[in-house]
Amino acid sequence: MCKIDRDILLEALSVLTGATLKQYSGSKGSLKSDPELDVYNFISAALLGYGYGDLVTALQQMSLRREMFVNMDEFFDPKFDCDFRRLQDRSVCWRGGEQYKRPCGWYRFGLKVNNKYPDGNAWLGTDGWRSHSVAGEWPVSYHGTTVEGATGIVKTHYKAGPRQQYGRGIYSTYDLEQASGYSREFRSKKNGRKYRVIMQNRINPEMRQVCGRKDYWLIPIPDGTSPGEEREIVEKSIRPYGILIKEV
Repeated sequence: MCKIDRDILLEALSVLTGATLKQYSGSKGSLKSDPELDVYNFISAALLGYGYGDLVTALQQMSLRREMFVNMDEFFDPKFDCDFRRLQDRSVCWRGGEQYKRPCGWYRFGLKVNNKYPDGNAWLGTDGWRSHSVAGEWPVSYHGTTVEGATGIVKTHYKAGPRQQYGRGIYSTYDLEQASGYSREFRSKKNGRKYRVIMQNRINPEMRQVCGRKDYWLIPIPDGTSPGEEREIVEKSIRPYGILIKEV
């Protein structure tokens, strides 16, 4: 099986962020005044619209945002790419004390997150195949909510069943099948094929809340949180480290 083309990966990023993404390398040139996608603002751009700030305001501004730029060489780390498309082994592993099922059927593109955060790399665990957790690592979660889905969460709160109202913030799940139901599909302009895309994250066990429906985890962001506080909550709580793509 061939590796998924980088142009398709760029399309997937555009779908996740709701923006038209353009590549650049070297000098930024016009980027001085144009928004740039990086590993720090990715979760915010994908869920809330570019930048940090009030959730509803950010979502309302989505229609005004046309372009973002990304340095693919700085954003992705091919050393951590992994082809799970033909993997049949569904053995249960552990990450951060929680069960982790490898994303069979998907191709993962690794993000360049090593040494990006001031608290080091312990949240990622150790490299290579292992079935056990290691000290300091965070559990794995998947996030497939589209911008439209995020709007619904912000305006009405997420409801997983009668009388279950969990609150305002960022939702993810350890269950890839559940996340897949909230994923975004797109038809590639490159080859005309249809793909599905999801974010693979690590989530801080000290910052998350387990919802009444236990397969959903919430990073609470209370009403009235300032942009600076919101950014701090996001960076301390949930960190994407891979993008999963699957042809459908």
